[in-house]
Amino acid sequence: MQLTNLLFLAGVASALPQMTADNLAAGPSGNEVQITGIAFAGSGCPAGSVSGQLSSDLTAITLLYASFVAQAGKGLSASEYRKNCQLNVKLKYPQGWQFSVFKADYRGYAQIPKGDTGTCKATYYFTGDSKQISSTLVLKGPYDDNYLKTDQFGVESTVWSPCGVEGLLNINSEVRLSPADSTRNALLTVDSTDLKFTQVHYLQWQKCNK
Repeated sequence: MQLTNLLFLAGVASALPQMTADNLAAGPSGNEVQITGIAFAGSGCPAGSVSGQLSSDLTAITLLYASFVAQAGKGLSASEYRKNCQLNVKLKYPQGWQFSVFKADYRGYAQIPKGDTGTCKATYYFTGDSKQISSTLVLKGPYDDNYLKTDQFGVESTVWSPCGVEGLLNINSEVRLSPADSTRNALLTVDSTDLKFTQVHYLQWQKCNK
């Protein structure tokens, strides 16, 4: 899978140290956390189909998708029933700190007939760490409306960034319609994703062990 760069990526993530609950702290100020780059790839975000807007303080990014659409119906191939997008977000933050997965909002539209279901799933992990966390939203038909999926994780069930200056956060999201052999028309889209890296509301911090 080839990643398309939306912003310049640079730097190498450090190894993840062991942490204890005693290390939890208020964390650095929001303006010390920066998004230094993002890349994407997948059937739901082919090259040229994603646009991004970075906040002026580089702590929040909104991604808009033109092709993140799962469709079902007569004459459609099986590959249209599921679409995915792999995001790689590179962050820079002060030495001696690491953060947990923040909060993300996924907005879209679903048109699902009675008896069918639509699934929105996101998996989060950091490069170099085997631990992952996932969240899933299931929409049961009949459903014909916009939807909002919000992911937010507590300290006890999250993943932590590498202990260093930069960390590469991976987010694998997908939309899927079922049953896969349905001949009834159905639609499930992801229109935008807001990734918030502001410490006050969306980040949890802890100090690295020396």
